[in-house]
Amino acid sequence: MRRLTRLIACGALTLALAGLHGMANAQRTALPIVDRDVHMGVASCAGSTCHGAVAPLPGIGILQNEFTTWQQRDKHATAYRVLLNDRSKRIAKNLGLDAAHTAAVCLDCHADNVAADKRHRTFQITDGVGCEACHGGAGRWIGTHIAANATHERNIENGLFPSANPVERARLCISCHFGDERRFVTHRIMGAGHPRMSFELDTFTSLQPAHFIVDNDYRQRKGSWNGVQIWAIGQAMAISMVMDRLTDPKQNRDGLFPELVFFDCHSCHSPMSELNWAPRRATGLGPGVPKLNDANFLMLQVIADRVDPELGRQLKERTLALHRASNQNFEGMVNEARQVKAIADQLVPRFAQRAFGSEDIRAMMAGILGNGLSGEYVDYAGAEQATMALGTILNAMRQTGIIDQGRFNQANSVLDKVFEAVKSDERYTPATFLAALREYREKAP
Repeated sequence: MRRLTRLIACGALTLALAGLHGMANAQRTALPIVDRDVHMGVASCAGSTCHGAVAPLPGIGILQNEFTTWQQRDKHATAYRVLLNDRSKRIAKNLGLDAAHTAAVCLDCHADNVAADKRHRTFQITDGVGCEACHGGAGRWIGTHIAANATHERNIENGLFPSANPVERARLCISCHFGDERRFVTHRIMGAGHPRMSFELDTFTSLQPAHFIVDNDYRQRKGSWNGVQIWAIGQAMAISMVMDRLTDPKQNRDGLFPELVFFDCHSCHSPMSELNWAPRRATGLGPGVPKLNDANFLMLQVIADRVDPELGRQLKERTLALHRASNQNFEGMVNEARQVKAIADQLVPRFAQRAFGSEDIRAMMAGILGNGLSGEYVDYAGAEQATMALGTILNAMRQTGIIDQGRFNQANSVLDKVFEAVKSDERYTPATFLAALREYREKAP
């Protein structure tokens, strides 16, 4: 957990088949920031007999200390306060904003910035990314979710956002950790001083201080998914949503230039004295050329090759075509992005329906290690995503009984060196990463 926290800090400010029915309904659910329900504010959840208990209460299936966990341990609780620090003040000044804590472009991700007519009198924007920013406005479900006959399905009908579903969770998380049609972290925002954005669904889910327990009661109400499945869904959803932005004429340009946030930061931002460039077969590009950030593509390729080889072949072709088009013709790049999105959208339901058993897990571990050692992950963003993927896969091997605790501990100690190699993008060197990856392959289960 400590190594994951360090990794995320350098990159950002910080299935059960029954679930498929919920997924179909969930696709019609608006994200909390634009839902039609009144947002009550975190005070509505904070009672000691609701979700504000000091410690978990036994014997009822719900911990009831969820608010306390959020308030004391969750960085979402401090997201608004971040807007008051010196760095945020500097970013606001650079962007020509009056103040970060009053600007919608900042509040849209650092708070539950719903429309004024959706704010109950108990609502406070200073609560940051509170309960309803993820679970949806509680105006309708706050009363019914405690009824004796309450069900998860009925709660969703009353406006609860289905965050337990990994497809919808990815859509929600990525809408802030990269962007959607309403909120979008642009290159200008990063140029003004905002940290580089980084996200991986399973890793970030694991880092989130859990305010639930996946027990039999939870599985019966909401279904369950293993970490590899969540990782796979997150990779496909990330590409789908990034391609949405890349094809949106309101977001894919910045004056004469394409929106540079789609490109790999480190293909431009690196010291001239560091001779790190190396050819990569998946891009077909030469040196000195800005490259689209393809870290999620690299992960999705490994998963697609295992789950649907034909779609994997198409993804490889279209990814190469997208890279080439990005340096030839803007309209061609947009057209290729549409093709890539179509492939990613086909893969999401396949991943949601696949159990990802031991053979899948071992094959994807081998795929990531093989591609990494062949030089496909020498760029920092690719190395970062590959490292998080290895952590997810190793945890899944332990949780599903593929390896015992002893073998997990042995492999995990070696994996620590891989995490150390990508701890800082500013001090990253491909040679150190490859050496750590090579050692891990030799000792991996």
